[in-house]
Amino acid sequence: MRPLDLVLLHAPSVYDFRKHSILYGPVSDLVPSTPVFEMYPIGFTTIAEYLERRGWRVRIINLALRMLRDPHFDAEQLIRRLNPAAFGIDLHWLPHAHGALAVAELIKQHHPHTPVILGGFSSTYYYEELLRLPYVDYVVRGDSTEEPMHRLMECLIAGREPRGVPNVAWRTSDGTVTANPLSYVPADLDHVALDYGFVVRSVATYRDLLSHVPFHNWLDYPITAALSVRGCTRGCVTCGGSAYTFRQTFGRARPAFRSPERLARDVRRIAEFINGPIFILGDLRQAGEQYAERFLEAVQGYAGPVIVELFGPASASYLRKLKRALPNYTLEVSLESHDPAVRRAFGKDYDNEAIEATLADALDAGCRRLDVFFMIGLPGQTRESVLETVDYCGALLERFAGGPEPRLYPFISPLAPFLDPGSAAFEEPERYGYRLLCHSLEEHRRALVQPSWKYVLNYETRWMTRDEIVSGTYEAGLRLNRLKARYGLVGAAQAEATEARIKMAVALSAEIDRIMTLPEGPERDRQLLALKPAVDQANMSTVCDKRELELPVGLVKLNLPRAACYFLGSELRRLLTRRHPA
Repeated sequence: MRPLDLVLLHAPSVYDFRKHSILYGPVSDLVPSTPVFEMYPIGFTTIAEYLERRGWRVRIINLALRMLRDPHFDAEQLIRRLNPAAFGIDLHWLPHAHGALAVAELIKQHHPHTPVILGGFSSTYYYEELLRLPYVDYVVRGDSTEEPMHRLMECLIAGREPRGVPNVAWRTSDGTVTANPLSYVPADLDHVALDYGFVVRSVATYRDLLSHVPFHNWLDYPITAALSVRGCTRGCVTCGGSAYTFRQTFGRARPAFRSPERLARDVRRIAEFINGPIFILGDLRQAGEQYAERFLEAVQGYAGPVIVELFGPASASYLRKLKRALPNYTLEVSLESHDPAVRRAFGKDYDNEAIEATLADALDAGCRRLDVFFMIGLPGQTRESVLETVDYCGALLERFAGGPEPRLYPFISPLAPFLDPGSAAFEEPERYGYRLLCHSLEEHRRALVQPSWKYVLNYETRWMTRDEIVSGTYEAGLRLNRLKARYGLVGAAQAEATEARIKMAVALSAEIDRIMTLPEGPERDRQLLALKPAVDQANMSTVCDKRELELPVGLVKLNLPRAACYFLGSELRRLLTRRHPA
């Protein structure tokens, strides 16, 4: 087996999270991963597959997952043993600022002459600050880095500077930061393949399943994603993936879509290996009704569980078409607030009447389940408004409670831990009523190791202090949990366990606040560390049980015979066609 060309490493949010006592709060309650944010970005898979198609040998290693699953796993020892031509680290979302930089520094300690490449949304935004660090050599900017990575690897193997390689920024031998134009912005996504067959092959090649597992519970709940778009048509003011941010930071004037027929093929391809829900990322209507209809025609009759997003109200006819094409579909809608004025200030311009009609039509059309999300920390939102949103959830549950099984599930969570860099609110905080507490990458890195999520938050609003955001979140969580128990969305034992965790988190928050009044020093550190067992217990599923997000899956979750046949066939093809890149 020839040497590795590129190793892609995914770091935990905080590198030494196993030693720190940090009350993360509900920052990850509504995503599959834990507060360690061990889920690596989809871009890892598309980059690795793209490079392998061109003859490179690439390996993905989920350090965060390995560290989470095994308290004795030594990430530094593994890094020391690796010897690729280059290392790649994702710094996509800003909560990885601490872990990504710590891993980069470890690489340079053990491999001082091996290039370290960073990429992702946050890397793009902070590329100049990153390249002032001695352990970061290159940053590949933008939302589509497959081809720039291929061309950068050619330069690294040839020993030349990447002049002329689009999107690449680097530090020259004299320490000067140089950035090529962010000019590679493909108009569509048909050049990439979200090929889980590549992952199957990699698992078998390296005899390493855990390094490829996306998140902690994935083997029990194998949810996957199909990528419909890069970019967005919407302007949510705090979102680092909004139209504003893509235009200002990533050079993308309009979204790039995957052709609807290829997207339908992706869905069926995933199901060949994995018997779990498939989340189609992005509202299918962003590219127009014709795009959505072409996809639904191409995917017609797929019987597996599929999760579809709506970014706003939809017509009854569209919802019926979804049901005909995808009889086992779940709908996700983010209303953000019950108050249309708050919703508009956030960037979503529709009223309650329109969205409630959509909810009713979706249930009438027979969607399997309807998840409705709300957020805390929005422009114009007070603590009282947050609690009124919970009352609104009760009204929705009362209105749509008919039928033998509940189908409408409301959720509420804080905007945490950070306003996204590059978002409109991050760039113009006063305009939107925010007060930023962290600006630079280094300030965010230091914030991540604070002892509770209140101190990690990089913002307050004109209407809510950090204390009010925290207390409002816990109170809203308690009230919504009780509503869910009343309407049968969760069982009595589960509701009691969630309430106990919320109350424990409230008590721990107060105790941490007390300890933080002590002078900095060994005694404060000792008292914080003494809380770690209780903090670790309170960190998972704080304001709701993460299992509330899960759809039923069968006993057979992975198609192992199919995976084995695919691996043997692809290995034979690789042996017949393999060549080393120039």
